[in-house]
Amino acid sequence: MDQTPRRRSRLLACGAALALLPALAPPAYAADEVKLDQTKKTFIVQMKGDPVATYDGGVQGIPATKPATGKKVNAKSGNAKKLEAHNRNEQRKALRDANVKESAKTHEFTVAFNGFTAKLTEAEAAVLKKAAGVANVWEDEVRYADTVTTPDYLGLSGKNGVWAKQFGGDAKAGTGIVVGVLDTGIDPDNPSFAALPGAKMPAGDWACETENDPTFKCTTKIVGARYYGTEYENDIRYDFNSPRDTNGHGSHTAGTAAGNHGVAMSIQGNTMGSGSGMAPAAHVAVYKALWQTEDGRGSGTSSGLVQAIDDAVADGVDVINYSVSGSSEYVVTADELAFMAAAEAGVFVSTSAGNSGDSVGVSSVAHNSPWTMTVAASSHDRGVENTLTTGDGTTYDGVGYGGPTAQLPMVLASTIPAAGYTAAQADLCGPGTVDDAGAAGKMVVCTRGEHPFVDKGAEVAASGGAAIVVANSPTGASTLLPIIYSIPGFHLTAEDGEALKAYVSDQDAPTGAINASKYVEVDAPSMASFSSFGPALAGGGDLLKPDITAPGVDVIAAYSQDPDSGDPRFESLQGTSMSAPHIAGLGALLKQRFPTWSPMAIKSAMMTTARQTTDEGKAILTATGAKATPLNYGAGEVVPAKSYNPGLVYDSNITDWDIYACGIGQLQLVGGAEVCAQLPAKDPSDLNYPSISIGELTGTQTITRTVKNVNKSAMQYRAKVEAPKGTTVKVVPDKITVRPGGSATFKVTITRTDAALGKYTFGSLTWVPNSPKYETVRSPIAVKPMAVSAPVEVTGTGTSGATDITVTPGFTGTLKTDVDGLIPSDVVAQSVVREDGTPLDGYFFWEVTKDTKVSRFATYDEEVAAKDIDLYVYRFNPADSTVSLVDLSGNEGSSEELTLRLAPGIYVVSIDLYSPEPSVSVPVHTWDVTDADADNLTVQPASASVTMAQPVTFTAAWSGLTAGQRYLGQVNFLEGDTPAGSTLVTVNP
Repeated sequence: MDQTPRRRSRLLACGAALALLPALAPPAYAADEVKLDQTKKTFIVQMKGDPVATYDGGVQGIPATKPATGKKVNAKSGNAKKLEAHNRNEQRKALRDANVKESAKTHEFTVAFNGFTAKLTEAEAAVLKKAAGVANVWEDEVRYADTVTTPDYLGLSGKNGVWAKQFGGDAKAGTGIVVGVLDTGIDPDNPSFAALPGAKMPAGDWACETENDPTFKCTTKIVGARYYGTEYENDIRYDFNSPRDTNGHGSHTAGTAAGNHGVAMSIQGNTMGSGSGMAPAAHVAVYKALWQTEDGRGSGTSSGLVQAIDDAVADGVDVINYSVSGSSEYVVTADELAFMAAAEAGVFVSTSAGNSGDSVGVSSVAHNSPWTMTVAASSHDRGVENTLTTGDGTTYDGVGYGGPTAQLPMVLASTIPAAGYTAAQADLCGPGTVDDAGAAGKMVVCTRGEHPFVDKGAEVAASGGAAIVVANSPTGASTLLPIIYSIPGFHLTAEDGEALKAYVSDQDAPTGAINASKYVEVDAPSMASFSSFGPALAGGGDLLKPDITAPGVDVIAAYSQDPDSGDPRFESLQGTSMSAPHIAGLGALLKQRFPTWSPMAIKSAMMTTARQTTDEGKAILTATGAKATPLNYGAGEVVPAKSYNPGLVYDSNITDWDIYACGIGQLQLVGGAEVCAQLPAKDPSDLNYPSISIGELTGTQTITRTVKNVNKSAMQYRAKVEAPKGTTVKVVPDKITVRPGGSATFKVTITRTDAALGKYTFGSLTWVPNSPKYETVRSPIAVKPMAVSAPVEVTGTGTSGATDITVTPGFTGTLKTDVDGLIPSDVVAQSVVREDGTPLDGYFFWEVTKDTKVSRFATYDEEVAAKDIDLYVYRFNPADSTVSLVDLSGNEGSSEELTLRLAPGIYVVSIDLYSPEPSVSVPVHTWDVTDADADNLTVQPASASVTMAQPVTFTAAWSGLTAGQRYLGQVNFLEGDTPAGSTLVTVNP
């Protein structure tokens, strides 16, 4: 863009590195100061072969072990044992190839995931990742845990409810179905989990690991109980060393999904009525992979969680609930890949969308894989109103439990910070922030934000406060939540909160009384402020996540036992952790009713029959009062009764998921390049999914879907379209006839007319049946029109030449261009000496400035006298001279390349001599592209009149280059003065 001299990132010579460019003044970093972490850590290693759940043959002498439709995995069959032995042998070979002792291996996964865990250094893990048969290696990481009237609200109870009409009553709703709960354990003595009268043990291989807890008994309700403790590097100091629950989170999710019917519930002396899980006659299998932490959270290692998934599938669960944090960027983490195999084996998996909606915000949604159901959180119709009356007679309306109280002295938390904390910190009532003496015996006024409500209440109670008032922040969420604290509580709006705070500040002796609570029915649902939302990062917006929403606010269910008396407890909790088990339980009911349906058919049935309006027929709103969209709730709020008559379903399987993962460039990250090469290329938006999403719509795009008739008679449907604003939508054919069990394929063409560029717009496609006896089949549509779609990179050769760049504009008007570069590579002649156990066989420092747009580091076979090297880039931390891996290139051979968009800072570029040569000199080519134009690259035409969706070709031409040099630059495309896209230009000798 600008014509100022190019500001290169500085090369900082290190050790034997030689920079073939003018000398710069490097910081005084010595080679021996770079510290690669040599501690042994746990890594999860995935092998390339299929696990038992998905293996369909291919190894000589071992028949398929994948279960038939409607059947469960038989992990103890002779063929499964043969496959396990084969996979175990492949693991030995990989360890031997990486020069790692087999004793480093700590655990094996065989059923839903083919792999193992091992104690390795980072260097050993890097070498193992390249070993024959290894797909990927991850460092083990810590994951965290993310109803009285909800059965009534969702239409399950009553003579016309789902339990009665579909199963003959609550006593049969869930019979024979096992819900696997991967969480913090369970309280076996809670009446929600009492043995089911007259029930038989379900089919499966159930383990009851209660050797450390003799009073924990497995029954016809809790049919299995496993735990994953210190052997998976979990800290169990604050928990039972058994499947018993200390935290309460696991008991709550299990109770919500499958707690017994008609259980009397009370919370801290408040009678809450009788409650039930979604599938009260279902069995529960417990997999305790999360453990109570010192600060009261639930956490566990990913290795323990993967083992729990593997065991759950092997044991024979029908449904898994996973109210656990997960990746918002990848669908190929170890747990997500294990869930892929579980789903292919017939297990329905419900995952929580995450609770970062009011912190991270946009694209915070986790669990973006198409093979799981990702659940957002919303409210239900039970409201609890109360009022607060101040000493001057003013009454404020709000919500909460615990009244009535006497008139209590009031104090603003901001005026009583504990030692070491500011007034602003105390105002939010975080742990440890409120002064005990200042709060003692008083009603403490806090502001909503940053900390969970329960933590605020716990802090005020621990400080001796007699009651808590939480006021919304003027810049935060507007919803009111009736939280049950250990002390009386009251929650009010931001406007009333400001008035109340003014009263407390102005009075010498302010007082207030919380009045008695009153139960009311409120319009629902509305989206919870904390509920994470899209667009999903993993698919670039080409897959809509979350999938659906369910109650996740003020959900009352079983909890952990009282730590003093041991008595059963119940609790009201909020979170997508609470909404996910609603869907898990509902999935269990559908599995019981339709045992041959695939998990994706169950998912489709719930999504296509969901609703987008409240009980009063109004639009669902967000916590701030704005109209919610499919990015918030996916297909909408689940409507269980309708899901039993979906008519048509959108189905998919592991091949479809692999094609999708290849299409978004992620299966390749875990050793799937060979798989991708054998599969047809397909746009990610074409995954056969119950929703339609296009993350970059450049003018027009056609997607394909196939529906299957799950009715017993032929059906006719017509397409009804609500086009996203600023677009047109055409469906071909717009009428379909589908025989029983048959399928119909159709295409949907979405074309931008005047929709705003760079912003999502929403609509829907609904298939309307010819008979009113059947439900309509609705798919939400979410599209984001973009100004241009351009190739990532083009290449050319010679000191002068040209190459075409064909782009597709998403608008009609003028598309401008400008150029960065071309710049020649700076070559570092790096001396590399092979040393086992470290990828730092030779390295140099590299500084990236704020002007750098793109950095590239590359080596070439013809320039390296070694059979195989690998290239690493680390972020350098000058404070302690440690490095953290940014990315690596580990191809076979010595041609390696990393193209990165790096934050400003100091980096270490490292060469690992993988082949057996003792030493080698490696020319490392480096580029830092800024916005400087080097006057050797032009684009014709410089600007063009374009028509939306009509491809246009520009020609990038270069001249005056130096023979033998390698060059890199970038062509930028602009809509007006707004950057719309770019294409890298590489010119080789």
